[in-house]
Amino acid sequence: MNAVTAEVRTEFGAMVRVYDVTRALFAAVGLAAALAVALPVSREAVQRQIVTRFATGEVSGANYAAGMIEARQAPSAAVVREQRLVAEFIARRYRVADEAIARFVATAYRAGKESSVDPLLILAVIGIESRFNPVAESVLGAKGLMQVMAKFHMEKVVLHGDQDVLLEPEANIRIGAQILREYLRRFGETETALQMYAGALDDANSKYAGKVLAERSRIEQTLIGLRHAA
Repeated sequence: MNAVTAEVRTEFGAMVRVYDVTRALFAAVGLAAALAVALPVSREAVQRQIVTRFATGEVSGANYAAGMIEARQAPSAAVVREQRLVAEFIARRYRVADEAIARFVATAYRAGKESSVDPLLILAVIGIESRFNPVAESVLGAKGLMQVMAKFHMEKVVLHGDQDVLLEPEANIRIGAQILREYLRRFGETETALQMYAGALDDANSKYAGKVLAERSRIEQTLIGLRHAA
């Protein structure tokens, strides 16, 4: 009788342990599900934020493509005024709405600061490549303001999203600025970097670079003139 009682107690104890483990397991699953509902950013998005942060060398305060938006340092009054003057000139020259151009110019200045690339050079490339049309697409697959070809720069594109992100002005300008930075560092001078950007290194006359540099000079000279007038 005592043997039977001991056996029953053993089986009962095992059943209790199984019940406790099962309850803990369901509690853990429930907690994970609750967190998944409560947190709007997916695991993939978080991973993409981490990859973006370390792959691009960005520091806290940057705007990551995965959706994490933090405060940027506001530009100085002088820079804001300069951007306004540049935007006014470009809006007149390319006959684009003032509001849209103002956003493009502000983004070019931010991207230039992030990438250590002259923002007027970025704007000149945009003028030659797309005439400030954010949805421009070429027959060769170049997209957006800076006519970026995703198939040649996927390592940069994926840090911001898929290929469709190239039709988003801010992402397109940032990616284009990163490409320019890469070529400027590789070749050490602007003309060859621009020819590489256009895929025209075999052009002995550097026609593309000449167009971009002429456009940059035009923007700069107009800016100087507007400063003096003001």
